[in-house]
Amino acid sequence: MNEIAQIPTAKRADSESPVDRKTEHSPLPRNKAGQGRGRWPFGIAVLVLLVGALGHGAWRDYAQRREVAATAQQRHDTVPDVLVGTVHASGETIDVTLPGTTFAYEAANIFARTNGYIEKRNVDIGDHVKAGDLLAQLTAPELDHQISQAEATLAQTQATLRQNQASMKLAEVTNDRIGTLVKQGWATVQLGDTDRLSLEAQQAAVGVAQSNIAAQQSTIRMLAQQKAYQRVIAPFDGVITQRAVDVGSLVQSGSTFMFTLMHSHVIRTQVFVPQDQAFGLAPGVKAVVRVPEMPDRTFPGEVTRIAEALQQGTRTLLVEIDVPNPDGALTPGIYCAVELHIPRKAPSVLVPADAIIFNRHGLQVAVVEKGVAHIRKVSLARDFGTQVEAHDGVKAGDQVILNPMVDLIDGSRVRPREPSS
Repeated sequence: MNEIAQIPTAKRADSESPVDRKTEHSPLPRNKAGQGRGRWPFGIAVLVLLVGALGHGAWRDYAQRREVAATAQQRHDTVPDVLVGTVHASGETIDVTLPGTTFAYEAANIFARTNGYIEKRNVDIGDHVKAGDLLAQLTAPELDHQISQAEATLAQTQATLRQNQASMKLAEVTNDRIGTLVKQGWATVQLGDTDRLSLEAQQAAVGVAQSNIAAQQSTIRMLAQQKAYQRVIAPFDGVITQRAVDVGSLVQSGSTFMFTLMHSHVIRTQVFVPQDQAFGLAPGVKAVVRVPEMPDRTFPGEVTRIAEALQQGTRTLLVEIDVPNPDGALTPGIYCAVELHIPRKAPSVLVPADAIIFNRHGLQVAVVEKGVAHIRKVSLARDFGTQVEAHDGVKAGDQVILNPMVDLIDGSRVRPREPSS
């Protein structure tokens, strides 16, 4: 068939152009069936590579799973060593340290009780005085005149009383005589009534004079008391902490402040105790007062007064502690720290602070019992730094894990070990 196809081509050779001749020798297009046969090996190779990759991935996943299972089994079979601490029962008292303020056992602001001028001042700030000592002497000449006038009026009233008493006696004698004559008919009834009523009038006059004398005597006593108030004396032993007058100062009764006197041989210390610690307080509870400026000295005392009602705003109880201060080392108005030894009302235990677990479940501890860890919730009352006070969840003698592992769960087996001292 190829020879037959070339015959017409030869006959047309002379009549074709050079361009046609070039076209005659161009290559023929490839066979499409040949192209399909060339792609099969490439597809098979890709398929083999894909299957190999999947097999390798499956093998690695299987190996990793086996490794994880082996690790989990190893961890399950391994019993870790854990450090444990022992829970101890709390003492019979609660030792609480709270801020306090000192006050004088007695304090009095001394005011003038009468009008006058300061004639003499015997004390100044810081002076120690005894009860009855003269602090200041006042003078008031007009008061002396009032006393003299009142005494003269009293003498006049007493003279009037004696006169009325004499008149009353005369009226009694006259009435007795006229009364007898009236009964015998020698005097008229009118005359008898006149003498009788005159006697009653004289008796009333005597009563008035006696009342006037009593009133005048009361006035004199009042003036004498005002005269006594010119001597300003100390009401108790103490020290002068304020002075507001000097010699020549004019003072007014009841309004002029003169001195402040404080008794500091015993110091009142006020402290506010929180509600959770207040219920064990009672008079006689021991206390110790410390002052930051005197670190080497303590001042023992005891609770003497309790407010018996908590402050509604702060839920604290006002407590006063009397502290002996014979040498005057403590002064009123200083800041101090008060250590109270309060009897415990509710039982509690002390847990090592390193054993506390804090997570989304709250506060917990891990208690070891027969080699098994049990997670328990606890309620804490106070934090002492290295220890915490708990009300429930654990009991005295329990062993708790110190610094427990993060992945520790309830029921894990552990090997407890006491920490080396």
